[in-house]
Amino acid sequence: MVRELVPDAFWQRVAPLLPPPRPKKKLGRPRAYDRSALEVTVFVLRSGIPRELLLRKQFGLSGMTAWRRLEEWTPAGVWEQLQARSLDELGLRGKVDFSCASVDSSSVRASKGGPSRAQNRRMERRRVANIIFS
Repeated sequence: MVRELVPDAFWQRVAPLLPPPRPKKKLGRPRAYDRSALEVTVFVLRSGIPRELLLRKQFGLSGMTAWRRLEEWTPAGVWEQLQARSLDELGLRGKVDFSCASVDSSSVRASKGGPSRAQNRRMERRRVANIIFS
């Protein structure tokens, strides 16, 4: 039995978050299904295969089409909304435990920095380089 890449329950959570398709200006090939694009994205993430190597007949659309759809969904905030809804659902069930949370300092930016002990920017750059390479 083959496992589905995008089960119905997951698709029902994602589908309402997707932006409506833009109206077509020209005639041409019909728009590929959003679910197929999501399946390609999940497949690429799970297998590590480059999108360019996907065969069109596997999913009904090319890897480039799936990439374009992903590029459309990301600025629309689909993934942030999906994460927020999932955390809300888990929180209501009492399955979120914040007692052991961690923050990765390489991805959290110190927006203001701290007070610099250097008298000017040139000295500050040297100081940073010395700290990094020492």
